[in-house]
Amino acid sequence: MEIILKPIGIIHSPFHSLEEMPIQPTSDIGEPGIVEIYPEYFDGLKDLEGFSHIYLLYHLHKIHQSRLLVTPFLDKEPHGIFATRAPGRPNPIGLSLVKIIRIEDNLIHVDRVDVLDETPLLDIKPYVPEFEDVHDVRVGWLEQAKGQVRTLKSDDRFR
Repeated sequence: MEIILKPIGIIHSPFHSLEEMPIQPTSDIGEPGIVEIYPEYFDGLKDLEGFSHIYLLYHLHKIHQSRLLVTPFLDKEPHGIFATRAPGRPNPIGLSLVKIIRIEDNLIHVDRVDVLDETPLLDIKPYVPEFEDVHDVRVGWLEQAKGQVRTLKSDDRFR
């Protein structure tokens, strides 16, 4: 089966190379960005201004290979790709939770962008704490990496 996705917009960010961008949206080096929605999807923004945060789902358009074992940014040991949020995935789809600053027409101004400039946007979903209420969370191998995500930058290991 082949699945074809069409971008609904584009993400504009100050990051023009992999080496300068943060590895997650919670990073201290995350920057404001703009999510531009294409005109044919503009009506889908109705009522979005009532939410403080949104998930951005996007195509990792600079990833040209996938690996099932990767050494992620926060460790020196290889892990299975599905136990990481590394970009070199069989389906290069990224996920970021960002804060809405404001919405002007088809432009969503957001904070804490962690993607390359001109990243194709696949979808937007509102963050709803009641839907995401999770208890007894375990973070596997990431337990030893707590606190590192705020200062670590990306590099070219997944190019």
